[in-house]
Amino acid sequence: MALSAGLVRASVRRRGGPGHQPLPATVHRPGPDADSPHKGKWTVTANRAPFGPPAWQISFDLTTPVELLHDFHTELLDLYLEDRHSDQDWLFTDDTPPQEAYTLLLACGWSHQVKTDGTQFFRDPESLGVVQHRYATHLHPGSPTWSAWGGYPSEPYWRARFSQGTPTTLVAAFTASMVSTEPVTRAAKDIPFHIRRHLYVAATAPVRQTPVSPPAIPPAALAGPSRTR
Repeated sequence: MALSAGLVRASVRRRGGPGHQPLPATVHRPGPDADSPHKGKWTVTANRAPFGPPAWQISFDLTTPVELLHDFHTELLDLYLEDRHSDQDWLFTDDTPPQEAYTLLLACGWSHQVKTDGTQFFRDPESLGVVQHRYATHLHPGSPTWSAWGGYPSEPYWRARFSQGTPTTLVAAFTASMVSTEPVTRAAKDIPFHIRRHLYVAATAPVRQTPVSPPAIPPAALAGPSRTR
């Protein structure tokens, strides 16, 4: 089955040990959280120095679709490896413009609403996926610059929050995953009842079988001279 945009879209790879530099972005295992409506979340924190104050932080509800988490962590690892093998510092000095995180949403038909309080919203055609961007960060100190959620607005099934300073490249990877049309596999019991009517069954291409040629028949023996006694 495939789900509507924003609803279905974890592997976490940590590097360390001899010959490896520690990953500056620490991924915390899920645990209970009173602020999370689903009583648990993943947290990713980036520190310029070990045990120092976080440069940025991201949190995902435990109910965030695993495909979204996978694509996010893949991009996180790519940034880290690029920083490690070059003189760049994309994890802390990413200069990617904000529109990289929402241009694809607009191209996929999401609506755009700009408010005078320094925020803008992007909603999928069924309003089941939402991305919020606080572009006037000075009006919202301490609030996440980017937020995303899936499900009905009155009762989101999952939420993701990206603090100020989060590389736009990571946000763009997450939002691109939200509009992915690649089918995913879900059991009916794993899908909230109130959004099941938005499901559709993805058509699968029939498997083409290579025709098997019949075994070659050996040529008939030619008549030749015979010997008689």
